[in-house]
Amino acid sequence: MSDVDIKSPDEDTEEPEPSAKKAPVATLPDDEEVGAEAELSPLEAAEAEKAKLKDQLLRTAADFDNFRKRSRKDVELAERKGKESVLREILPVIDNLERAVAASSEAVDVQAVRDGVNMVLKSFEESASRLGIERVQSVGERFDPNLHDAFQQIETDEHPPGTVVQEYQPGYKMGDKLLRPAMVVVARKPPEPKPEEGDAS
Repeated sequence: MSDVDIKSPDEDTEEPEPSAKKAPVATLPDDEEVGAEAELSPLEAAEAEKAKLKDQLLRTAADFDNFRKRSRKDVELAERKGKESVLREILPVIDNLERAVAASSEAVDVQAVRDGVNMVLKSFEESASRLGIERVQSVGERFDPNLHDAFQQIETDEHPPGTVVQEYQPGYKMGDKLLRPAMVVVARKPPEPKPEEGDAS
C-alpha cells in the first residue's frame, strides 16, 4: 500500500468561517406606497377641485357668451332679410304711387286719376297677400276687442248693439298675429224713451 493516507471526507472538510451578514438590498417602493405618499391633503385636494371647477365655469361662460353673440347675429340677419322681403314687395307700389301723382298733375279726367289710384291700391293688396297679410273684417261684424279698437259709439236702431257700423282705419293681421287693430264705430242701443210727466201709468 502507498504511504499516502486517505482521509475520509469528514476529516478533510473544514468548517467555513462565519461570514458577515449580507447587506439588505435596496428595493424601490411599489406603486401603492408611491400613491400613498403622493396623496394630497384634504385642503390641497379641495384647492385643486376648486381650480378645476373654476376653469370649467370660465370655459362654460365663454361658450355661452359666444353662443349669445351668434344668436343675436342670427336674429339680426333674419330681421334684415324679413325687412328686405317686405320692401321688395312694397317698392313697386311706391313706384306706381309716384306715377299716379305725376299723372294727376296734368290729368283733366278725374275718373282716370281715380282708376289709376285704384290700380295702385289693388297692387298693394296683391303684395300684401303674397306676404301673408290680410285685412281685418270690420263693417257688419260683431265687435271683437281682439281685432277692433272702438273709438266711438253711436245710438241706432238700424243695427244690433255691438255691431261695427263704420271703419275709420283698417286693421291687418298676418296669420294669427294681429299687426294693427281696426279703428271702428260701434252701434249702441238708444235709451228707452222716458214717460212724460202726468201720463197715467
